[in-house]
Amino acid sequence: MAKPKDEEQEQAKPRGCVSRLLVLGLFLAAVGLGFALYFMAQPQDLSDIKGYRPDSRDILRRDFRKMFQTSLDRSYPVTVTECEINTWLAEVVRTKQTGLAAPYVTLTGMWVRLENGYAELVMERSIMGKPFTVSMFLQVAQTEDAEGIHTEVKLHGGGYHEYLPFPKRGGRFGKLAVPQGFLVLVLPAYKNFAKICPEEIELGFEKMARIKIEKGRLTLDPRVPTRTVTNPP
Repeated sequence: MAKPKDEEQEQAKPRGCVSRLLVLGLFLAAVGLGFALYFMAQPQDLSDIKGYRPDSRDILRRDFRKMFQTSLDRSYPVTVTECEINTWLAEVVRTKQTGLAAPYVTLTGMWVRLENGYAELVMERSIMGKPFTVSMFLQVAQTEDAEGIHTEVKLHGGGYHEYLPFPKRGGRFGKLAVPQGFLVLVLPAYKNFAKICPEEIELGFEKMARIKIEKGRLTLDPRVPTRTVTNPP
């Protein structure tokens, strides 16, 4: 027996709604991907970084290796500014691109932006004459136990929002903030950078007892915090 026409139309409606929702979802995903790629292709503004422009750098470059070693030997804290770090990076880092992309990609520089509680390490490249930036957020976490103080560098810059702690912000591709998992794409380049200054990293981060990152400055203290022992009531 043939079904009535009204019944056939009612059965066709749900399938039509699902198809429309699926098409709408795919369209929104494509639009979101397009916006993401657009912001990734736009380099972030680096003009706020102290020492980024040549005319804003310190005339005298500090010898971090000697300064950190003296701080450890004499047990006193040292503070370095964002401008001093970027002046040192501009002189010490030998910027060159290796690999198959070398004819088309130039490593312009490496820069550090210091914020309250975390630092952003920015890698600036030029791809066929067009500027491109990637960055990584770094936090320093320190714990103390019976064996001493342990320093751990965490690869994130906090959550996207105070009510959205996960996923963590890992860095930025262009102007787009990306989750922590995306850092796997740029970690090899940052590991190669760490090989340029192993002594400064060891003296400044591995051997210092306390590390504090603030807006525009980094404080390193080799003094171990004193422990106050009180008798229980």
